[in-house]
Amino acid sequence: MIPSYLQDLCKAQSYDANNFFLIAGPCVVENEELVMEIGDKVATLCKNLGIAYVFKASYRKANRTSANSFTGIGDDTGMELIKKVGAKYKVPTTSDIHAHDEAAIAANFIDILQIPAFLCRQTDLLLAAAATQKIVNVKKGQFLSGASMKFAVDKIRMAGNEKVMLTERGNTFGYQDLVVDYRNIPAMQENKVPVIMDCTHSLQQPNQLSGVTGGNPQLIETIAKAAIATGADGLFIETHPNPAQAKSDGANMLSLEKLAPLLEKLVRLRRAVS
Repeated sequence: MIPSYLQDLCKAQSYDANNFFLIAGPCVVENEELVMEIGDKVATLCKNLGIAYVFKASYRKANRTSANSFTGIGDDTGMELIKKVGAKYKVPTTSDIHAHDEAAIAANFIDILQIPAFLCRQTDLLLAAAATQKIVNVKKGQFLSGASMKFAVDKIRMAGNEKVMLTERGNTFGYQDLVVDYRNIPAMQENKVPVIMDCTHSLQQPNQLSGVTGGNPQLIETIAKAAIATGADGLFIETHPNPAQAKSDGANMLSLEKLAPLLEKLVRLRRAVS
């Protein structure tokens, strides 16, 4: 399901309304050249495949394993570049916010406010995001069931905002791994909201002693195929021209050159299961 409020944002695009939608981009804004390259290539690819596209990049990474990890190039610069990508390629944009006082500021630059998984129960953050009347995409906490996400949806709706999306991103399994329970997709759809599968963060291997989160990017296609077969409305895929050189989450991002063949397979799969 592509909800009407997302269709309104994607009206400049040509897409198949029966297809899944895609949220994709680099983990974090590293520089202008990078975000423009990714925005251009993914927007063109999605246009050719009839996929509604939302550009994603974090203007700041507030949740990092090590104090020495890269967090961004500055909030204002990061948000300006995200807005520039959206305007140039005529696609909506999204980024995560981390505190209630960021919501109104980010809403001036970004179309969809993303609530990080670790913060999905923060009431003041959810209410502040809802108050902007932007679409609010809440990522399910690694410590929660899909059914329990109804309370996050309720908070946003009680604040007068019906534009809600939920994202599945796996559950903690031991100390250094995640697993995906695909029952969470239909469970979250019970809230009458679109559900997105985060195909990259679900493959993280957190809490590594190196201070850098690991991952299993070779399983991105497996996660994505299963999500489409299970009925996910959208997919979230972080991508980079050279993940090994990425300044954040390189261990679980998809190489940009691999995105086209993956999406082609997923479009065919979507048609088969529709």
